[in-house]
Amino acid sequence: MNNNDVFKKLRVALQLRDDQIVQILELVDFRISKAELGAFFRNADHPNYMECGDQVLRNFLNGLVIHLRGTKDNPTNAMDVIEKNKEAVKNQPFISTEKSASSKGAPAPRPKAANKPAAKKGPSQNKKFDKTKKPAPVVEQVKFNNGKNKKG
Repeated sequence: MNNNDVFKKLRVALQLRDDQIVQILELVDFRISKAELGAFFRNADHPNYMECGDQVLRNFLNGLVIHLRGTKDNPTNAMDVIEKNKEAVKNQPFISTEKSASSKGAPAPRPKAANKPAAKKGPSQNKKFDKTKKPAPVVEQVKFNNGKNKKG
């Protein structure tokens, strides 16, 4: 079991989102982007997979202690923090990425609008494009000095 597996399991067990992990790492002054976190959580076969180093995992664990327990000046109850995370996950809308069994390989049919008015031809659709007139090339209008100042 490597650092990536430990990091993934902690993320799932504590129901943490990427932005929450970034905030936890900032508690110990360790800055990391969401893209780098995504690279840690990818499959090992993926081309953008990145090995999670000891420093990243160590800082995450130290930040997690501060996040759950709080500081000496402002202690918190760990179970209260975990419950808040669970509520935040429940309130977040779920988007299903699974396809239905009936639409394997075929795109879903579009719903037909019953009261949709017919398309009107406006003045822009009546105009025809004149192909005979070509615009002048832009390159001919540009003067190049090549860094030389010519006086005279």
